[in-house]
Amino acid sequence: MQKKSIDKFFLSTTIILIIVGFLIFLSASLGILAKNETKFYGVLFNQLLLGLGLGILGLIACSRINYKFWRKYSFWIFLGSVILTLLVFIPGLGFSHGGAKRWIEIGSFSFQPVEFLKFGFIIYFAAWLSAARTKSQSFKWSVLPFLFFLSGIAFILFKQPDTKSFILILITGLSMIFISGVQWKYIIGVILAAVIGFLILVYFKPYLLDRVDTFLNPSRDPQGSSYQLQQSLIAIGSGGILGRGFGQSVQKFSYLPEPQGDSVFAVLGEEFGFAGGISLIALFSVFALRGLRISSNAPDLFARLLSLGIVILLIAQAFMNIASIIGLFPLTGVPLPFVSHGGTALMIDLVAVGIVFNISKFRKNYA
Repeated sequence: MQKKSIDKFFLSTTIILIIVGFLIFLSASLGILAKNETKFYGVLFNQLLLGLGLGILGLIACSRINYKFWRKYSFWIFLGSVILTLLVFIPGLGFSHGGAKRWIEIGSFSFQPVEFLKFGFIIYFAAWLSAARTKSQSFKWSVLPFLFFLSGIAFILFKQPDTKSFILILITGLSMIFISGVQWKYIIGVILAAVIGFLILVYFKPYLLDRVDTFLNPSRDPQGSSYQLQQSLIAIGSGGILGRGFGQSVQKFSYLPEPQGDSVFAVLGEEFGFAGGISLIALFSVFALRGLRISSNAPDLFARLLSLGIVILLIAQAFMNIASIIGLFPLTGVPLPFVSHGGTALMIDLVAVGIVFNISKFRKNYA
């Protein structure tokens, strides 16, 4: 197939998301500046240098690397991401925050290796399903391996614990299986098994039970477990239709926990109102639809599954974050892609989008 230029519509959408995301992040981070100037510049430096700087360089590089490269080294990429994630349990290397052991610290630099694990899984599972080809439609060559991979990932992530990342990997994997042509009865079976497993986990894990209870009864403990949701709803509600204006959020200074993190959508809602929130959701929707179109017109099964997995992961993460902040989903701590603070996450997200850019060069003809 003749090589084309990068899908310009998808490129434009991504650029707008990056610019809008950074501006929202910058405004939300002013809440840190009011309390700790040193921390503010540290957060800003991390987002600019590690996130945007290295991320954009990675995006450009991956847009030029033939997507088949990832298939060739998929096993080693996945294995490396698993080993990297296991390093959080090594004393002196991994460290805990908020009761969870999800970070690796080297000097003054820290990152969450699970971000590498998410994309390592997508690359390897896409390679696995495409290698199986017609056999990938059977239970033995698709669902069974998926359950095997998922059980190993679950063991690692539930030990941290990091339930949100497991849910995202589950959603992404199921989407890839569906596209590969597996029968609905197998997919429904996996979903039912996941729901039953999650209910059992909730029963035995008090922190999960507390989050579900808060979701069902959002006003039960406004100064405790419901505090973040209540403050987020106040921020969004006070924004009205058009918002207070850029930089004018009140909630980010004294009330919202982590306003530059997973609460960043609440800051957007307060400053830009309902119109701003809907606009960002529309932007993510356009990103998703164009990304899925690239996937549907990919030159082969591996490219189709790889691009689909990347787009589904990013969009599932975005809508999970937004839904939890407005009370439509239990709070998970999932960051908002391209917007929330997190240099590692932003860098990996941009690198992954660069892979989709490259796949778009080999797309079948469409406008």
